[in-house]
Amino acid sequence: MSGPKKRGKQNYVGVLSSVFAIVIGLLVGLVILVICNPAQALPGFVTILTGALTHGLKGVGQVFYYATPIILTGLSVGFAFKTGLFNIGTPGQFIVGAFAAVYVGIMWDGLGSVHWAVALLAAVLGGALWGLVPGLLKAYFNVNEVIASIMMNYIGMYLVNWIVKSYKPMFNNMRNESKNVAVTAQIPKMGMDKLFPESSVNGGILIAIVTVLLIWVILNKTTFGYELKAVGLNRDASKYAGINEKKSIVMSMVIAGAIAGMAGGLLYLAGTGKHIEIKDVLASEGFTGISVALLGLSHPIGVLFSGLFIAYLTAGGFYLQLFEFSTEIIDIIVAVIIYFSAFALIVKTILTRIRKNREKGGGQT
Repeated sequence: MSGPKKRGKQNYVGVLSSVFAIVIGLLVGLVILVICNPAQALPGFVTILTGALTHGLKGVGQVFYYATPIILTGLSVGFAFKTGLFNIGTPGQFIVGAFAAVYVGIMWDGLGSVHWAVALLAAVLGGALWGLVPGLLKAYFNVNEVIASIMMNYIGMYLVNWIVKSYKPMFNNMRNESKNVAVTAQIPKMGMDKLFPESSVNGGILIAIVTVLLIWVILNKTTFGYELKAVGLNRDASKYAGINEKKSIVMSMVIAGAIAGMAGGLLYLAGTGKHIEIKDVLASEGFTGISVALLGLSHPIGVLFSGLFIAYLTAGGFYLQLFEFSTEIIDIIVAVIIYFSAFALIVKTILTRIRKNREKGGGQT
């Protein structure tokens, strides 16, 4: 089988595995609804599927609003995975990026029309810095990036909590959270308020989509992206081919961290009353990004659509309370979807290895 046909078949199988996982997840959700309240199970299930569209364009706008940060955290995880790294440090990179954006948004209020852009750039740099550390440890000391990034998650969370609470110009002690960012630091609507009136969506979704396309181009159309993927596939072979594998590993984690930091900036600069709360909980958007990347097969375009899908379920799930169901049912559905996505990928990997071994055996006879 030729290369393009083989890749096309693999992509087709991957998409089918994701669709299968979604169907199983929804069916499990229906079973849970039936167990909890048989009389309201079917209306509740229909609400999950259609609730996000209840308010028309406003509902669609809300889906885009919820999707913006998780598309980017999913892209962060997916990008790293494409280069052979598992970036589980997205929660830390996300909150450090959010802090950098909020700091600039509150303290640098004299920047005028470029205020939001500078604040978002600060978020990107903050996330990149938080991705740099595990990247350096992996490249030069062979420290597992999963362990290093998990530790950076907690360091980032507690450090941000401490700075926000200690730095009085940023802290609202009445609500135990950061103060509002300046109006000039809020992400512009970029026409989204006209398309989706009364919703919380802004230009952040457009920035997220552009970032997805940019990462796709980098991975598939540039020498730099080829080198990153080559190092991920085989670090030693890449080294002997003349690729600087240490630089590639560091750059992979820096870019992944920058994307996660951007996600934090877009959420906390959205102008929807989002603040950094002083609590000992890792950012859920970071962990949701892992789910989004897995469901989207770590492909940038797949991540975009899986992020929109999970945001759609989340938006619809809010209306479950009308039928006396808990919104946590959506979390269960998403968890089941991710579980079966992972299971399908494991089965796919095993079958691929079996096929390759058979082909080798056939070639030797």
